[in-house]
Amino acid sequence: MIPILATLLLSLIVALAAAWGALALWYQTRRSMGLLCAPLWAVFGLACVGALCCGHREAGVAVFALAHGLLLIWWRRLSPSNDREWTDDVAQTVGGKIDGNVVTLDKVRDFVWRSNADYTPRWMTQSYDLARLRSLDMIVSYWARPSIAHMLISFGFGENDYVVFSVEIRRQKDQMFSEIGGFFKEFELVVIAAKERDIVRLRTNVRREDTYLFRMNFEPAAMRALFLAYVAEANALVRKPRFYHTITGNCTTVLYRMLKRIVRRLPFSYRVLLSGYMPEYFYGIGYLDQRYMLEELRAFGYVSERGRIADESPTYSADIRRGIPPL
Repeated sequence: MIPILATLLLSLIVALAAAWGALALWYQTRRSMGLLCAPLWAVFGLACVGALCCGHREAGVAVFALAHGLLLIWWRRLSPSNDREWTDDVAQTVGGKIDGNVVTLDKVRDFVWRSNADYTPRWMTQSYDLARLRSLDMIVSYWARPSIAHMLISFGFGENDYVVFSVEIRRQKDQMFSEIGGFFKEFELVVIAAKERDIVRLRTNVRREDTYLFRMNFEPAAMRALFLAYVAEANALVRKPRFYHTITGNCTTVLYRMLKRIVRRLPFSYRVLLSGYMPEYFYGIGYLDQRYMLEELRAFGYVSERGRIADESPTYSADIRRGIPPL
């Protein structure tokens, strides 16, 4: 009985490792080497499992372990890059210089979007005086399941002077977004700084996503520290690129790590991994307006319709905040 259980356990381990290897090869080689590598590896894995089940346990394990070890060496040698043929919206990554209270951001995005494929690219250099930093807003945009959303953090320096930081995948021109591919080093990570009339309007007016804005209750020192943390994260990616990861390196987990260094005793929750539930997370720890229930804040902060009405208005940022109670 024990040998049978040992064989079944080894077979399961080999099958799971073979499945991981097939997916890794699929997402890394299908554009450069065609569609052969992943299927061949899957067949090889099945052959090793078959050898185990047919009584050739030692030989099957040894052959698979050797091949899998070589695959892991190849995997670890895959390196992220800042030098690829990127899509236009992530072609630049923001960088910042700090001079006292003034932070100068280079490559702030200010596209004019007419559709996902029709737009006027614009990148600019903007300076922000941290002494004028007045507000911090979380913008959450849903496009599919309630548990999955994209999160933007907007810093306000005046009624219509906002800059938004967004941690995103950096797609190449021949790539499509894939949540599974995000586990297999398919994309690099990028920090985008953008005007709200670009990055929020893209979601409300062009992609027609359900988008919500929540005012965040942070002390001025914490807002300033978070702004500088985004700048530091962006500068680090300019110097040393990293891969995006669907769980450990995305728009919410990067924010959580930055806040962990700023706010003491920041609890971890499964909601940090399920980005659509970040409003529940921040409300639960007291960083959203506690005078109202969360569903009331969600209703106040539904900016999709207001964004569509405001469209290209020069007061877009003020327009989408109408009806949201001030802190």
